[in-house]
Amino acid sequence: MKIAVFPGSFDPITLGHVNIVKRAQPLFDRIIVAVGVNNQKSTLYSLDKRLMWLREVFKDMDNVDIGFFEGLTAKYCEEQNARYLIRGLRNASDFDYEKTISQLNTIIGKDLETIFLISQPEFSHISSTIVREIIKGKGDVSPFVPSIIAADLFPHPLSN
Repeated sequence: MKIAVFPGSFDPITLGHVNIVKRAQPLFDRIIVAVGVNNQKSTLYSLDKRLMWLREVFKDMDNVDIGFFEGLTAKYCEEQNARYLIRGLRNASDFDYEKTISQLNTIIGKDLETIFLISQPEFSHISSTIVREIIKGKGDVSPFVPSIIAADLFPHPLSN
């Protein structure tokens, strides 16, 4: 069975993340979208909120599971019997960073292979960091996040 982990903070998940998972689906029997918990890093949303959003976003994708982990991603992959990591690349900076992490994971992980998917042009400008800044500024993030999240962040009262 081909199992892959798509790790991230998903604070919040973006349409770019969703697109990467959809494109990776045919490649794997099971994909685990896993929130990496780093207590040194400040997040905008709680782990419970992010997990709830992920479960909702991927509820109709049978081969996608949701998880979370602390510590090394490679260790989590080993615990899940995952031999593959999925990473999205938006630009050359992402590539340089992800290449280094991939090489370290190859050393730390047992037979762990990283699969890079290049962002489609309509998603290459979206990052969780930018979305968080828009949220903090009380801007409209609906073009960048799944509709369930946009509705949860900025609920609109029902009109009479």
